[in-house]
Amino acid sequence: MLRRLDEKPASVEISKAFYPAPFKAGLEYNPPARGVWNIVHTGMLIPQSHQIFACAQGCLRGVLLTAAEMNAMDRMSWIAVEEEDMFDGTMEQDIIDGTADILKKLPCRPRSVLLFISCIQLFAGCDFEMILNELKAQFPDIDFTDCYMTPTMRKTISPDAKMRMQLYDALRPLPLNKRSVNIIGCDRPLDEDTELLKIIRSNGFTLRDLTLCRTYDEYLEMAESAVNITCMPAAKLSGERLSDRFGAKHLYLPISFDVKTIEENYKLLCDTLDIDIPDLSKDISAAESAMKTAAEKLSGRVIAIDFTAAARPFELAKVLCGYGFKVKYIFADSISEEDKPSFEWLKENFPNIRICSVTGSAMLFTSADESECSKIVAIGQKAAFYCRTDHFVNTVANGGLYGIAGVKKLAELISDAAETPKDRRKVIQHKGIGCPSCL
Repeated sequence: MLRRLDEKPASVEISKAFYPAPFKAGLEYNPPARGVWNIVHTGMLIPQSHQIFACAQGCLRGVLLTAAEMNAMDRMSWIAVEEEDMFDGTMEQDIIDGTADILKKLPCRPRSVLLFISCIQLFAGCDFEMILNELKAQFPDIDFTDCYMTPTMRKTISPDAKMRMQLYDALRPLPLNKRSVNIIGCDRPLDEDTELLKIIRSNGFTLRDLTLCRTYDEYLEMAESAVNITCMPAAKLSGERLSDRFGAKHLYLPISFDVKTIEENYKLLCDTLDIDIPDLSKDISAAESAMKTAAEKLSGRVIAIDFTAAARPFELAKVLCGYGFKVKYIFADSISEEDKPSFEWLKENFPNIRICSVTGSAMLFTSADESECSKIVAIGQKAAFYCRTDHFVNTVANGGLYGIAGVKKLAELISDAAETPKDRRKVIQHKGIGCPSCL
């Protein structure tokens, strides 16, 4: 007798959802919304670097297509791992010889090499440390960083979080400069309008950010900063590790659209830098006014949020509900510890909001009612895909928005999305929002 292997529901009312996982694990589906960055995009942030992937050919296909779409194949090489490599005792030496051959043939010697291994080498007990030591001895002028394409390990530390940690592995200790501050772990620059950047720069501090580095030497200078700021949850470990390595102060100032949380972040920043807190009352008033105006414009329409658009999707939903928006859908397969208070608040105050799975295979056959699609304004590509709406905010990982200015900008983006439709199918096929694309 045949029976379904995957009986995982596609959605659930938030009142009936459980923390931290509202859905059971099962067969997964990956929606064709490609704006989220992957490890190739992230690794490309290091200037004058070269990536080498030692992987099976099936795995190589995805990373090579990413580099090709970015017009960055000149910064990408690969070593194909075949079945016999796993049992003939040559796995480590093949990677050493392959990497050396690649580097000798490159037209320009890179300052840094990001060497990736994958799940199959870890399963086979690959001695990655020995490989790196041998390559460092052969090429002492190049900084080698161990990197990992290991999606099977995502239940411990995600490949994304691990990659953000490894971005700074090549930094070497420098005398700490109390007037230098780093932004750590972001995959794109924070919006120039954000108060965070203005507070740091207007008080005479040097602001360093990998996304702003144009040379490898600029990247290496990040080691001198006495304060490392992280604002993305996936980057928190990066800041903690740098603090342990160099003795710099780590500040976790999480991205938030809640005014109270933003004010707390800025107080902690100013206390750490020993500077006065600026008066943000006018900015707060303008941001809250923009949110209320946007909510009025969307009268009769509903909001759908997906977890790739905001680091704390449940907090964002809570904030929007507070301004009068009608949030109907949240696309997320799990609830983070940071987002738990907002989840519980929504559960109590807006019990009819539906949490929808993003990866559940049942979602392949589930979407918003046809008559409802035109009434939905989505925040994030996956929400736009599942809700079949062309009215959406095209953003991933908060899109560089931060602080009070970020609240105001988000209100403007929501208003624009409601008024001006996008070509959903064309927009969401581009890999890595903000990266170059040949499409």
